[in-house]
Amino acid sequence: MIVTIDRLGHLGDGVAAGPDGPVFVQGVLPGEVVDGALQGDRLTDVKIITPSPDRVKPPCRHARTCGGCQLQHASDPLVARWKAEVVRSALAGQGLTAEFLAPVTSPPNSRRRATLSARRTKTGVLIGFHARASDTIAEIPDCQLLDPALLAAVPGLQALVAAGGSRSAELSVQVTLARGGADVVITGGKPLDATMRMDLARLVETHGFARLTWDGEIVALRDRPALTMGRSTVVPPAGAFLQATPDGEAALLAGVKSALGPQSRVVDLFTGIGTFALPLAEGMEVHAVEGDKAMIAALDLAARNTPNLHRVTTEARDLFRRPLEPDELSRFTGAIIDPPRAGAEAQTDRLARSTVPVIAAVSCNPVTFARDAKILVAAGYSLDWVKVVDQFRWSTHVELVARFSRT
Repeated sequence: MIVTIDRLGHLGDGVAAGPDGPVFVQGVLPGEVVDGALQGDRLTDVKIITPSPDRVKPPCRHARTCGGCQLQHASDPLVARWKAEVVRSALAGQGLTAEFLAPVTSPPNSRRRATLSARRTKTGVLIGFHARASDTIAEIPDCQLLDPALLAAVPGLQALVAAGGSRSAELSVQVTLARGGADVVITGGKPLDATMRMDLARLVETHGFARLTWDGEIVALRDRPALTMGRSTVVPPAGAFLQATPDGEAALLAGVKSALGPQSRVVDLFTGIGTFALPLAEGMEVHAVEGDKAMIAALDLAARNTPNLHRVTTEARDLFRRPLEPDELSRFTGAIIDPPRAGAEAQTDRLARSTVPVIAAVSCNPVTFARDAKILVAAGYSLDWVKVVDQFRWSTHVELVARFSRT
């Protein structure tokens, strides 16, 4: 069956018109003419008859086997246009439009945080990303996505898995680059006993890891896994959320600062460990609110240990069940909101009924962002602009920062 690809779907597959509805084709681009066997709504055994001018050679030799990236066959400009279109379509679905600023894409080999899969085998340890739509683990020694320092940690991670993993279960290995060394969080391993604790601690020392957390228990702490936020130093709890790349974090922070402009006192909702709150406190008062008590405690300690910041206050509060109310929000001249993928419908509703003049919104889900944006616009805010920040390079993941203001 020969089809012409009309567009990319939200999972990065090509979409073409078929005899009974849309046909989905993996690894193709808009405008390409392809041939293949139709199985259900998918085309298999695909051969490209007419390639797109935006088709490029995947830069990573693992592209065919690894499922960590879905769009290495597409040019950077095409990916940037497509991600902006994903956001634009989500907004259009809510009857909204916006000006789109120039996107920012993180460079290759810049991921400082990743969650890998690992398993012991008869001959050693497999560690890497899953193959696409598969439980198979693809090894990634020459990954073009991860920071070289993170790749350099893989032999040490393999040693940890060999010491504490089993052949019957897959382990999740989260690794984050920090100033004191890699911060490693492993789940799914064998139960700890005295001998295993000693073995794991020795491996942490041997491979220079900062901290190892094993199924929720800190097994070894060789050095502080410190992170820099503005002028502040934060030691996050194990597994705490961190923006995936330094470039992506800097772009989001620049967008938040641009959206807010000069302010006297702002509230940072879903503040995490202070990605925005701590740098902003160098120029304005900040009230930081977060549901995770360990993360808010880390932020508070960092703020108190940083000289010459404006006043930083913190509050541990579940913003889904107990959002800040309009009268509480009236104290602030600006707000930042950076919720998880589910968005923040309840908190957005309270913001919509508040008098906060300007809101900087950060999102990792265009659909829930558009839903929450409609609430704000219906209440009298204008959506001034949107900026796509692509720190998950070559993936279908889309992040953005946007500005809302009272008209």
